[in-house]
Amino acid sequence: MKKNKFAIVLAIILIAIAVLLIWNNRYLTTLRGDSADFQVWDTASITKVYLADRRDNETLLERTETGWTLNTDYKAHPKKIDQLFYTLYKVRVRMPVSKASHDNIITQMASRSTKVEVYQIVPRINLFNKIKLFPHETRTKVFYVGESTMDNSGTFMLREGADKAYIVYIPGFRGYISTRFTADPDDWRDHTIFHESLADIQSLTLEFGGEPMRSFRIENTGKHQYQLTRLGDNQVLPIDTLKVINLLSSFNDVRFEALINNITPQQRLDSILNSQFLHRITLVNKEGESVSMKTYSKRVQTINLIPEEDRDIDVDRMYAFINDDRDFVLVQYYIFDKMLRDVNYYVAGNPIQYEIDHYQILP
Repeated sequence: MKKNKFAIVLAIILIAIAVLLIWNNRYLTTLRGDSADFQVWDTASITKVYLADRRDNETLLERTETGWTLNTDYKAHPKKIDQLFYTLYKVRVRMPVSKASHDNIITQMASRSTKVEVYQIVPRINLFNKIKLFPHETRTKVFYVGESTMDNSGTFMLREGADKAYIVYIPGFRGYISTRFTADPDDWRDHTIFHESLADIQSLTLEFGGEPMRSFRIENTGKHQYQLTRLGDNQVLPIDTLKVINLLSSFNDVRFEALINNITPQQRLDSILNSQFLHRITLVNKEGESVSMKTYSKRVQTINLIPEEDRDIDVDRMYAFINDDRDFVLVQYYIFDKMLRDVNYYVAGNPIQYEIDHYQILP
């Protein structure tokens, strides 16, 4: 009798385990999807996204405690990450590629497509989507993103291992989404140069190339207490505190317009870097971390063959080197003008009239 009870209990346990395994397998199958499933329902669980294209571009986006990183070295652009996740969540299949054009589309994708790998934290066991046990990181989606359809209303996609490609789209959005899966690391770079709050700034140094008497350093000496030093003669000057606070507050969120490392010949980069800079801004926070930027004149672009040295100076944009001169970027005067006033502007009691390219002390 006892043996029969034991056998019944054992059978019940085995059946329960089998049911759980079947349920869990169905959950994982649903998570990984079939050949027509490109959607990621739970974008909050994404830990990594890897993208690679046929031009040897590779991008690895990783979630960290401080935000998303790009290829471990740079901060990823938050808005680009949000757009990617929105796309992964909203993407839908419109229709399979027609039999008549399928082979041609597959051939095109073999030479012009981006591979996308999505990694998520998922439970090894999921009971009715309520009890989730043994979470781990795993690759949940692998697919290829091709070019747009002829009418630009959809994008070709193919799951890895699948034998059928599909046309996908985002409901309510007319256009293609292939650009949202770019593998070029430059497209994912955060454009931030300076990002320090007023309370966290220890010192600011602004140098005008070849003009030390216009250059200065502002140091935090206490709560809302600052010291202004002219670099040309190291003279400490009386300070207009309100103007200084307005200046330092400007460094809360300063961004460049475009990263142009890869579209500028190295010889040209070296020539610019070795020339006289316009301005050098060095910001040091209270942790001792320093961020520096150097600006250089930019000539206007022309459609004729006028030598660059004979072109007019661009009054809207400058070149700049950031990240220890590793990155060459475009910045706008519109953003930086208010930060590039010389030492006289911050001296207490000096009324300053702003002119086109310099500051004049009024009598």
